[in-house]
Amino acid sequence: PTGSSASGMDGLVTSGADGLVKVWDLNGQCCVQTLTGHRGSVGCLDCSILCPPGEASSNASDDVESKKKWRLVTGCEDGQVRVWSVEDLEAESTSEDKESADNDEVFRYVGSLQPPANFSSSSNEGIASVHFHHNGHYVGVCRANDRVIEIYAARSEVEAQKKRRRRLRRRREKQSVAANASEKGESKKRGLLDDPESDDEQDKAESKEDQLVELSPDMVKAMDEFEFRGTIRATHKIRGFAFTPVLERGGGIRVVVALATNALEVHSLPKPSKNAQVAVTSEKVSALDMYGHPTGIRSVSLSSEDSMACTVSKNVVKIWNVSSRSCLRSIAAASSGNASCYCLCAAFLPGNMHVVLGTREGHLLLIDVASGDIVYREENAHDGAIWSLDIRQPSPGQDTMSLVTGSADKTVKFFEVESQEGENSRHPMLVHARTLQMSDDVMCVRFSHSTDPTKRLVFVASLDSTIKVFFDDSLKFFLSLYGHKLPVLAFDSSDDDTILASGGADKSIKIFGLDFGDTHRTLYGHEDSITDLRFVKRTHNFFTCSKDSTVRFWDGDRFQQILLLNGHASEVCSLAVSRTGAFVLSGGMGRQVRVWERTKDIVFLDEERERELEEVFDKVDVSKRDENTSDVLLRAQKDGDEGLDADDETDEKPQSEAAVKQSILSVSAGDRIMEAVELADEESKEIAAFKKLQEDKSGDNRRAPNPMLFGMDPSQYVLWVLRSVKSVDLEQSLLVLPLKHVERLMHYLILLLRAGKGIELCAKISVFLIKAHQAQIVANRTMMTPLRELQTLVRMRTTEIRDTAGFNIAAMRIIARIANEKKNERINYEEKSMKDIWAGLGKA
Repeated sequence: PTGSSASGMDGLVTSGADGLVKVWDLNGQCCVQTLTGHRGSVGCLDCSILCPPGEASSNASDDVESKKKWRLVTGCEDGQVRVWSVEDLEAESTSEDKESADNDEVFRYVGSLQPPANFSSSSNEGIASVHFHHNGHYVGVCRANDRVIEIYAARSEVEAQKKRRRRLRRRREKQSVAANASEKGESKKRGLLDDPESDDEQDKAESKEDQLVELSPDMVKAMDEFEFRGTIRATHKIRGFAFTPVLERGGGIRVVVALATNALEVHSLPKPSKNAQVAVTSEKVSALDMYGHPTGIRSVSLSSEDSMACTVSKNVVKIWNVSSRSCLRSIAAASSGNASCYCLCAAFLPGNMHVVLGTREGHLLLIDVASGDIVYREENAHDGAIWSLDIRQPSPGQDTMSLVTGSADKTVKFFEVESQEGENSRHPMLVHARTLQMSDDVMCVRFSHSTDPTKRLVFVASLDSTIKVFFDDSLKFFLSLYGHKLPVLAFDSSDDDTILASGGADKSIKIFGLDFGDTHRTLYGHEDSITDLRFVKRTHNFFTCSKDSTVRFWDGDRFQQILLLNGHASEVCSLAVSRTGAFVLSGGMGRQVRVWERTKDIVFLDEERERELEEVFDKVDVSKRDENTSDVLLRAQKDGDEGLDADDETDEKPQSEAAVKQSILSVSAGDRIMEAVELADEESKEIAAFKKLQEDKSGDNRRAPNPMLFGMDPSQYVLWVLRSVKSVDLEQSLLVLPLKHVERLMHYLILLLRAGKGIELCAKISVFLIKAHQAQIVANRTMMTPLRELQTLVRMRTTEIRDTAGFNIAAMRIIARIANEKKNERINYEEKSMKDIWAGLGKA
């Protein structure tokens, strides 16, 4: 926003993908200027007071404040950084060249910022961000997908004028040399690849590139006011930056840079010496890279007491304190040759002192949580990526722990956890015990929760879209759970080992019974592949996460969705549920771990279903043309118009319409209208049959009112239902009606108009139905006679209402005029009684 001291108004500057920059007057709420000339979308801009070092500070007096210069800097997709000066409208209106000045223009183009010729950038894309320093001394420019930030410093007014005079002097010298050369016929031929010989030629090249406005050579240009100070080079691609508000002691500046690796860096750019002719480079002061994963999170696991959490990404393992949400350890996963490993899965060993990792290279790593060191490596444990692993808790009376892993090499391997020998006796190691060969790649593997060794099961999901169940002690085949159309990516069993829930790439959740392997129910809700599934301890409720960036909570007994948790911006890859179910951790490709805590609020499933239906109706489907009322009316008009040329532009949308959209309320209102029309038809038939029967018997033809219609006539009941629909949802509810119900509704509208009931509502509905179903109504020959009668009734009844309203308005005007004439008249109650006060009222 530009201040009032800049241009005499409170303004706002906005930019968009259309390549335009608009200036808005907040008081008048209108656009006062449009800045053109950008070759592409304008993604960033900033406006500030240009206050070079050595001039008055921001706390100066009003006289000094009025002399300060405002500058607007815009960054475009074409890679140009354009500078605009904010003109003082009050000063221009009182200047001597008031006639030549354009007082409507708030901003005036003064040129673009150009780095020196020896500056090379690794990115040729557009400008990503532009920021002024808080004191107005510096401006920073960052290009998209680049590691460098260009820093420009503002020159003082004296230095800017000196730079301008030097540029003009060199321009005149160049022109004189060119004139002498032309007289002697010794004009030098220049090639396209020759470098410009002077600053003037650089300015000329800039003007040819911009083609925004013809800049006068005598004016102060952008490069006269700014000088290239230096660069800030980060270690990775930059996503954004900001200046710190406080300058360094030596006059340098500090910049905080946000990197694409989810880290922050602080760089210091020192102040150059007076005799320095080379741009200075920055120095990295500090970095904050511990609290964020550089890539997407692939797995989240909790310790047995829910106090610590482990998250893994490409080659980074982080240990978190769940209660304080702080990072305790950040460990780089590497093999024995210091080669980085891509971690895919993780789990805490019993005792919570060590974490076991499975990598894409097929290695198994053991990490000591206390020291953060890798204490054991089982290299080449598998020939392919280890997609899943699980820990078997020791049975009562047994001290041995077992680990099972599933890999892309079509094998399931079992490892025993034993203590190392020698100095590292306090650290565990993995010993390969058994191998189970599968026919396809293994996607997920789990142990059952039974503590009885004879009843413990092993579940294996493979690429053939089935889940194989084996006995743990003998690895004998038990069950094959099938039904998924695509591979199963995640599954889990309940604590009592009675049911197993699975989710796969087919977006469905299947609940199997573990007694016979039968399918209890198939649940749908996710819009993309399901990546993880976890049961809540001692319940049949479970959580699922998916690539559709949602986390859902399900009831495995009633087969219903309980909650839908939105918050992730990208796909969710892993879940971890606490042992009490008090909270849930979820992590995904958004490089963030979200903590969902259980509250004491009561969840009503009916309200959740209604909320889901509302979200379904709120989604805009661009493929459909029945989004709003205007689209339907335009389509009906287009279908009904005959004899139009194909090139006629008849589908222009109106600039404004009713702020309505289809919702569950409008759909339910449409259902009520259809039900009312059907009940009215049935009642009309029964009334007609009753009258005919009574005429044959020559009896009384009066019939008892129908309680289903609240004792009303059919037409009155239809009118009552129409009045019960909110005016906001009326049009959308009428669009739900099929053509058969539209014809019957128009019949009852004719009956109501004959009786003079609900004239305004009936006329409104009649006009809208004819506009919406124009083509179908015109094509139906049987509707011609009712349409003519409806037209006559609508005109007649609306004319009567208009006449009545006009008569009442005229009467109110007369009453107001008489009251105005007699308001100052004093009434003598002795001479005139109260009955004579209104005597003569209405006589002109």
